[in-house]
Amino acid sequence: MALLAISVASWSRVITDSIKSNVLKATVKVNIYLPEEFDRQPQKKYPVLYLLHGLTDTYRAWVDKGHLDKVADEMISKGEVCPMIIIMPNAGGPNTRVDWNGYFNMDGWAYHDFFYQELMPTFEKKYRIIGDKANRAVSGLSMGGGGCTVYAQRHPDLFSSCYAMSAWLTSQDTQVNPNDHQTAVSKAVHDNSAIDYVRNASAEVVNQLKTVRWFVDCGDDDFLLDQNEEFHRLMRGKRIACELRVRNGNHGWDYWNTALRTSLPFAAQSFNK
Repeated sequence: MALLAISVASWSRVITDSIKSNVLKATVKVNIYLPEEFDRQPQKKYPVLYLLHGLTDTYRAWVDKGHLDKVADEMISKGEVCPMIIIMPNAGGPNTRVDWNGYFNMDGWAYHDFFYQELMPTFEKKYRIIGDKANRAVSGLSMGGGGCTVYAQRHPDLFSSCYAMSAWLTSQDTQVNPNDHQTAVSKAVHDNSAIDYVRNASAEVVNQLKTVRWFVDCGDDDFLLDQNEEFHRLMRGKRIACELRVRNGNHGWDYWNTALRTSLPFAAQSFNK
């Protein structure tokens, strides 16, 4: 009697974890993608990609709308990207006028401090992350695209690459309505303008920015296209290598789903480069 070989499939996992932040005085939820081999190799450490969501979304968006887990599984299985851990932290809520939002420090919401003082060290230790510049990347869309750009600008010693999708890079808003949290976010984008940072960069800062690999990806019908093109022009003017892709599309998930298939290999190619 012939015996049939039965194979047991192994799968990646997306874990919803949380951290109680002393900085924010809040509990922050995080989705974490763990590659298929994570449980089979308990001694192995992994590179990490921080993947940031946009203004009206939450930590769930990249899985629920962007199908991040399926895309990563496919590309890892084909050898197009290396196994990596992907951390998708919450930075707000869909009711942008009432919920806190944003990746920068503002009155009542010091998210930048939280990210570096609490989130990164906590989860990099908990999930066996290598935890150095050569094995750490950051990416995001819209508000998260601006957030990842500013993070890599301010901390070029921590990130090997930055992939910004449809990035909100600057704002003209300078006034805050205390009854409208969204105005605080817009002012924070103004105060942390990624465009102004490049424009005003000293020779020392320019040399630091050159240690990061940069990629800007924005649709030809996106309302933020002008910002993204200006950022790229300023980077070129400072002789900082920066990829630019302007593809057919607008500010939406059809575009960002496609962008994932470029952003994941870009991060993987940057690890240990």
